[in-house]
Amino acid sequence: MLRLPRFSYLRPGSVTEAVEILAEYGSRARVVAGGTDLVPKMKRGQIEPEVVVGLSHLEELRRIEKANDGGFEIGACVTLAEVATNPALQSAYPGYAKAAALVSSPALRNSGTIGGNLCVDTRCNYYDESYEWRKALGFCMKKDGDICRVAPASATCRAIASSDTAPAAISMNATALLIGPDGQREVPVASLYQDNGKFYMTKSPEEILVSLHMPAPGSWKSSYVKVRSRGSIDFPLVGAAAAVQMDGPKIEACRVVITAVGPQPLDVSEAAAALIGREIDAAVLEEVAAEAAKPARPLDNADLSYVWRKRMTRRAIEQAIREAADVA
Repeated sequence: MLRLPRFSYLRPGSVTEAVEILAEYGSRARVVAGGTDLVPKMKRGQIEPEVVVGLSHLEELRRIEKANDGGFEIGACVTLAEVATNPALQSAYPGYAKAAALVSSPALRNSGTIGGNLCVDTRCNYYDESYEWRKALGFCMKKDGDICRVAPASATCRAIASSDTAPAAISMNATALLIGPDGQREVPVASLYQDNGKFYMTKSPEEILVSLHMPAPGSWKSSYVKVRSRGSIDFPLVGAAAAVQMDGPKIEACRVVITAVGPQPLDVSEAAAALIGREIDAAVLEEVAAEAAKPARPLDNADLSYVWRKRMTRRAIEQAIREAADVA
């Protein structure tokens, strides 16, 4: 049985106090809400904080509120289950609500949060193992080693993006509110990530993700397609989020974001240009999906072969666009 290492748990009275704690302890501290990502990694010796700062009790992080622009502000500690079952969010952002509903299992969605899923660690078959397994094999670049086991010639870690909700939020031009020692800033969700599996987030360790702002959907309709080995629990092998605006039966605008095929979600919307002003056509849609899947770089860092995952990337993109158009 894997056991948690010793650590100190602090329960701040506000987000401001939590930021002060992070500023004091720096890299020795981690925040926790649902704990569905942090706790297993602490047990496996992948993350070793001296201090864990609890956030789930803070009411200011647990609200779903209507925003001034007609969109929604979703607190970072709102659970995935609450998002997945919220009628207003289901209606306005069907792709995002579906993505939340497809994360892991019902039990974990009841504790896992939307902030946690946006910040969820990248994963890799060579990293997500016990300390003893990783030591026996030889540590990797992501933790304790100096080589990427799936791409030995790579200068950076190629562990892959794991979040289901990130591509869905990006496809709707969502923004994230961050608060740190230097104050607060609002940034596009897309800018939170970078092409490095070890340093996958641009967010400073001293910053806390406070809320997600989903802008008014207008005529945008969305969908999310997840490919995984089992019907529950598993991380995505491929994920595709699509958002469309329709002019009658014709596509007026289209956004596509894919995940689990590289260290960060990839916005491949430019590939959808051939669809604009046209009705859904199987041949054109297949061409668009093939073009959109080109940046995907699946490696030997997840289940099943990279050839199969590359092919499924195209199919997931096709299905996501079709579903979004059907909703519209």
